Amino acid sequence: MAYDEDLADRIRELLGAERGVEEKRMFGGLAFLINGNMSVAVSGQGGLLVRVPPDDTDELLQRAHVHPMVMAGRETRGWLRVETAGVKTRRQLHGWVTRGVGHARSLPPK
Repeated sequence: MAYDEDLADRIRELLGAERGVEEKRMFGGLAFLINGNMSVAVSGQGGLLVRVPPDDTDELLQRAHVHPMVMAGRETRGWLRVETAGVKTRRQLHGWVTRGVGHARSLPPK
């Protein structure tokens, strides 16, 4: 499945004023990096992948439409999968993108 181009455009609109943004095709989707660190990605499997502080993972998994990100059969702490239904509105998407960008900015540049 190809990633959702409309969702990618909506993220671009939100990130328009951000410094250090780079787009990179990864994992069958499109990742948005901040100073070389992944922040969010439009998943090739649908929905959004969001990078969060690992200690926030369990709390955020309690939200509707949010699941652990699984790679190679293992859950990846610090990464969440948000279903398309969880990013339908601008407000929903903005919240997740802001969270992912904030965490990426807290990391050392690559």
